Amino acid sequence: MVSGAVAPLTSNPPARVRNLIQGLASEETQEQSLDVLCKNRLAYDNLAVLLWNSFGTMSVLLKIITSAYRPLLSDGLTENVVTQVCNAIALFQCVASHPDTRIPFIRATMPVYLYPFLNTMSNERSYECLRITSLGVIGSLAKVEDPEVIEYLLSTQIFPSCLRCMEVGKTLSRTVSTFIIYRILLSEKGLKYCFVLAERYLSVSQCLGKLVENLSEDDAENLPQLLKNIIGCYLRLSENERTRPQLSSYVPWKLLDHKYANIVRSDPEALADLRQLVCNLRTSKSCTTHCTDDQPASSDSPGSSIP
Repeated sequence: MVSGAVAPLTSNPPARVRNLIQGLASEETQEQSLDVLCKNRLAYDNLAVLLWNSFGTMSVLLKIITSAYRPLLSDGLTENVVTQVCNAIALFQCVASHPDTRIPFIRATMPVYLYPFLNTMSNERSYECLRITSLGVIGSLAKVEDPEVIEYLLSTQIFPSCLRCMEVGKTLSRTVSTFIIYRILLSEKGLKYCFVLAERYLSVSQCLGKLVENLSEDDAENLPQLLKNIIGCYLRLSENERTRPQLSSYVPWKLLDHKYANIVRSDPEALADLRQLVCNLRTSKSCTTHCTDDQPASSDSPGSSIP
């Protein structure tokens, strides 16, 4: 069992990890074991396997996570509760990221227990901590090219939850939720899901447009990645020729401004995607009124300032 001050995993890590996992079952050692496991979750490669296969451990983590549901609804979240729940969710992410536990994790529908944290409408610090930690779990799943994972995410309605996070979250949670949408759109099934209903397609394009209009240049650390994700989503949507003319009316031209091109200049992939997006929009019917082949591009033309 765990006792005394919190210590890193140093000597005999496997035995130490097992003791910490066992410590999760005891009220006396649960908080400390959770803290140490969370802080050292990247130090031991097989932590996810041990967490998943240790009797009762996932149930304990679920109990910790669901204990926040009632205070979440009553604005009764305390810092201690948020810390413990975020630590438990971080261990969920460890399990979701491991190739040996990822599929069993989604087949047991474990991610759905995180959705209440994604569907809140407050951007206060406690809610944002729970939101971004939960998004980290879904992001770990989405970045893997696995059809079963994408199908699972679509079946659990993660799309509207991420759109909500893009609207109410702060820059980091907006970045991760936009990344999840982008990864889903990269799959043919995810793209079809987006286009099968006109309302769904409009919700995505309008949400992306609001993101661009509300971009905060104060968060210089996350802005380049957020821009890259937004550009990637728009580019994927623009590949549908049937809806491309409508899309061009939803893309804010400020996204194509020289200022934002400079922000992603250091990322060749993002800059190439931006150029391709401009090319796609230029070929759309509604865009030809702004920029035609037989006229030089004006300063108001989409992409006229893209290097």
